[in-house]
Amino acid sequence: MHVRVLVRLKPGVLDPQGRAVHHALEGLGFSGIADVRVGRLIELDLADGTDHATIRQMCEQLLANTVIESYTIEAPAAGGAD
Repeated sequence: MHVRVLVRLKPGVLDPQGRAVHHALEGLGFSGIADVRVGRLIELDLADGTDHATIRQMCEQLLANTVIESYTIEAPAAGGAD
């Protein structure tokens, strides 16, 4: 089963990479950009039937730093989404 985990910095946490992208876009002449936040996408191919709790545990223990990041799990309908 294919699962996608989107990890983002929590609101209020400084995003230096987002600021750099914002500055670069303005430097290229793009206007009207209020803010840029950069996250990461992690794609996992797991054994069929891997339960949602196990995927959450992977996120909590390794894939996301839950102090400063939040995550969203995109899994087949049976696994639900976080």
